[in-house]
Amino acid sequence: MRSHLLILLISLLILKSESINCNEKSHSSDLRVFHINSQCSPFKTSVSWADTLLQDKARFLYLSSLAGVTKSSVPIASGRGIVQSPTYIVRANIGTPAQAMLVALDTSNDAAWIPCSGCVGCSSSVLFDPSKSSSSRTLQCEAPQCKQAPNPSCTVSKSCGFNMTYGGSAIEAYLTQDTLTLATDVIPNYTFGCINKASGTSLPAQGLMGLGRGPLSLISQSQNLYQSTFSYCLPNSKSSNFSGSLRLGPKNQPIRIKTTPLLKNPRRSSLYYVNLVGIRVGNKIVDIPTSALAFDPATGAGTIFDSGTVYTRLVEPAYVAMRNEFRRRVKNANATSLGGFDTCYSGSVVFPSVTFMFAGMNVTLPPDNLLIHSSAGNLSCLAMAAAPTNVNSVLNVIASMQQQNHRVLIDVPNSRLGISRETCT
Repeated sequence: MRSHLLILLISLLILKSESINCNEKSHSSDLRVFHINSQCSPFKTSVSWADTLLQDKARFLYLSSLAGVTKSSVPIASGRGIVQSPTYIVRANIGTPAQAMLVALDTSNDAAWIPCSGCVGCSSSVLFDPSKSSSSRTLQCEAPQCKQAPNPSCTVSKSCGFNMTYGGSAIEAYLTQDTLTLATDVIPNYTFGCINKASGTSLPAQGLMGLGRGPLSLISQSQNLYQSTFSYCLPNSKSSNFSGSLRLGPKNQPIRIKTTPLLKNPRRSSLYYVNLVGIRVGNKIVDIPTSALAFDPATGAGTIFDSGTVYTRLVEPAYVAMRNEFRRRVKNANATSLGGFDTCYSGSVVFPSVTFMFAGMNVTLPPDNLLIHSSAGNLSCLAMAAAPTNVNSVLNVIASMQQQNHRVLIDVPNSRLGISRETCT
């Protein structure tokens, strides 16, 4: 009888730990972050994990266009209708009285933009209505923020309009200011784009919050409040009931945390570049050409952390060298392919560890960050891929799956990026 009660108690504790209240309020400067397929998200997708690489390819092409010297527009992967939008969302309240929006987090973009009432081509039924906010005002062409917007123009009404591409989509918007409330933190006169026309399938439905380093990003506009410091912990995408957190400001950040210097690329100052100096598989440091990992602001080459890419992409020489050593250490098994993953194994296999070696810190990936498992059949794949070779393939991207259940600290004043293990619940 006692053992039955113990089993029941354990079961109840497990159920409690796996359930969350989607309407539970965030604490000041510490926002809850949800995966796009969590039970708290209205944006659930049915894309298989193997097909996610197509979504990732579009994202990677977009990032490559940001990192490169030219501002070329990059098309989304065609023919599949896959949405190339960031995979984590957070609740933001805009206006007076507040209108709630579930905005995507994007560490590789600056300006925030929101679909507004009357928008043509916006996919969401939830639109921000500036006319219902007493604190909303449209910025005019002479406003200093207008020069900071992408491709600004002056409209007939002398308001500041702009247009930009995001992945394979395009938006037309005008700059507006309003009160932004994150949990209990109030940011007055927050500048963002009000979308009035959109095309394509790669836009986050209820808008985007840019966490880059540019002048229109959240951390730049809230510098007095958050001192250009934040951290995030992304929940495991397989644990749809769990939520992570976005912690804004220097308070309550990890004290004991491994860090690596942030590198500055004047051409693309919003991207968070770091110095990846090597990769270790098991106890062997892989022989990778120095040029494959080198940071070069002139070409955009180097390594960035990105919250919107799902699987880490390495330039081909780096990926092939790492993959070959990984395969060599898997004994008595032959690698097969599935979708875009080229190193998959069936059955019970012992896998080697993979360690990213950054300047000043090493990060060894736990199995959940290294392997993805097929729901149909007993197949496990190395959850990384080579960068597409038909573009300016000079960028290595440390993606969200490899970041999950880690706290990633971005400390701009001290020019450092930190990582520590943390269960994101």
